[in-house]
Amino acid sequence: MGGSWAPPDRGRQAPGAPAGGPPFAGWPPPALAAPRIPPPSRQPQAPPRPIFREPGPVGFGVVLVGLVGGGLWMMLFGLLATTVRGYVWVTIVAAGSAWAVAALLARLGDRGAAVGVAVSAGVGLAVATVVVIIRWAAGDWLLW
Repeated sequence: MGGSWAPPDRGRQAPGAPAGGPPFAGWPPPALAAPRIPPPSRQPQAPPRPIFREPGPVGFGVVLVGLVGGGLWMMLFGLLATTVRGYVWVTIVAAGSAWAVAALLARLGDRGAAVGVAVSAGVGLAVATVVVIIRWAAGDWLLW
């Protein structure tokens, strides 16, 4: 059993391939070849997302000034009252007017000061609410 051995695909030509060309150059036939799928095209890039920045950044110092101003406002109105019922009603009026000023400041003025005034008014109104709840639990409704 002499003779040289070669792998089965060596030395054989694909059917229809030109003689002397690389083996199996035309294999698989075009009818059996997988359809050529073009590479996915890149989608057009969306425009970059906008970055919204505050035109007048809020600083801690301005918020602190608003807190102090709103706290003084609530305290001065609270000192006008002579009874607990009067304190609650004066605080409700003071908080409403402070929130109106805070809305104007936020729209036309300094937003940091508006935040401080609104927080002070909210804390003052919360104190009045606690007073009403404590008196209500004792059996006395202060607001009527």
